[in-house]
Amino acid sequence: MRSTFKTVGVVGVGAMGQGIAQIAAQSGSIVLLYDTQPQAVARAYKDICSQWERMLEKGRMDAAAVQSAKDRLRPVDSLDALAECDLVIEAVIERLDIKKSLFADIESRVRADAVLATNTSSLSVTAIAAGLKRPGQFAGYHFFNPVPLMKVVEVIAGIKTNESVCQSLCDYAVQMGHKAVRAQDTPGFIVNHAGRGYGTEALRVVGESITDFATVDRILKDQVGFKLGPFELLDLTGLDVSHPAMESIYRQYYDEPRFRPSAITAQRLAGGLLGRKSSEGFYRYVNGKAELTAEPPAPQVADIPPVWVSTRAARRSQLLQMLKELGATIETGQSPSPQALCLVAPLGFDVTTVAVVERLDPARTVGIDMLVDDAQTRRRVLATNPATRADMRDAAHALFARDGKPVSVIRDSGGFVTQRVVASIVNIACDICQQGVCRPSDLETAVTLGLGYPMGPLAMGDRFGPDNVLEVLFNMQTVYGDPRYRPSPWLRRRGAIGLSLLQEEKQ
Repeated sequence: MRSTFKTVGVVGVGAMGQGIAQIAAQSGSIVLLYDTQPQAVARAYKDICSQWERMLEKGRMDAAAVQSAKDRLRPVDSLDALAECDLVIEAVIERLDIKKSLFADIESRVRADAVLATNTSSLSVTAIAAGLKRPGQFAGYHFFNPVPLMKVVEVIAGIKTNESVCQSLCDYAVQMGHKAVRAQDTPGFIVNHAGRGYGTEALRVVGESITDFATVDRILKDQVGFKLGPFELLDLTGLDVSHPAMESIYRQYYDEPRFRPSAITAQRLAGGLLGRKSSEGFYRYVNGKAELTAEPPAPQVADIPPVWVSTRAARRSQLLQMLKELGATIETGQSPSPQALCLVAPLGFDVTTVAVVERLDPARTVGIDMLVDDAQTRRRVLATNPATRADMRDAAHALFARDGKPVSVIRDSGGFVTQRVVASIVNIACDICQQGVCRPSDLETAVTLGLGYPMGPLAMGDRFGPDNVLEVLFNMQTVYGDPRYRPSPWLRRRGAIGLSLLQEEKQ
């Protein structure tokens, strides 16, 4: 197959540069590998060749393909060697001054029709290209680590980028076995922008002493289906990467409250608790494996009191059926008896507020998260309020664990963990659509491939109900008085008809 770009230069031979060079050579391009440190180039060449040897051993490449790829990978010792490149991709440190200087130098040495691309994850493509003589030939080409496994690349047009350049980069991404998504030059592009709702909101939950890191991870994996909890993900990425990205996007959006970073990550970064790479982060790691504390068993309760369910509970009929199947004694009066466990299921509101508004005894009131259909979740989540008695908390825990499904008990807050995180993810995604950062279909693709979410954020909103997401946001905005929960106009307009990208693209 004829390569979109016959000769490709890769400048910077860290993990990202190596990954880009590997898939570019595999796709049929001649790849010139350059770094300011010659010894780093030699190591990178050896490491990439070792990757191909492992692929040969596993049967993922044959001997002829490996030898051909090795022949196309060529270390060089100067930028002058890139003179005949059709494409030069930069993967150096995330500093605007360094990237601008580097590209000015490269532009002066390559052909006028050569395409220049930056692998920046957080800097403005337009700003990097500002000093170039041919900004139309420059674009963002953001891969994800590890490049050979993360099958998506963001193609970002600066203000002056030629459309033909973006199309060529998209075609080349497909040739390398990746999916290209198009993004406007906005802070965080698609993936890092959309990802603010997951880790940032989870950090707020822990920061409010609602529960601990491990419980948040368990809840979001078991209730929504995330492969990694937010704190497992932060440990995998490393806080030396994640926290600066949080700060960068927050500042570039002029301190938008939705993206506000957490003091928790700032402190842990200062203390060197980076994650897996430092053997300690939100978890401790021994031989690369996290040390996880066993989840405590459900309490043993001899006599479980009768249960009264609020008439305003979300999914009330489903909740009543669940209680029946668990063998609970259910009260059906307009108000609970003096002995009853009072069960509420709010969306966005805290258990304390619901107890007061509904004139329930807070000492006997416990909340349950019913945003997710119980049949679709592997975990139930309960919440106490500050006045909940220990015996009522334990009775609720024991009751909902009767069928063996794990139960997490958290402290009171506006919105349960899943409600808060899902609402934040969906709301930010809708704002991305509102701003025209990308097409809805590209948003869904970028998030599922780039972040590994079980579904795209718009599909997530449809699954849990746009009206439910809106209710969570409106109620949390009431509880917190915080603009970070302000619903996106795009979400508000589509709440009644669904968020599906097919409906959007038909309009």
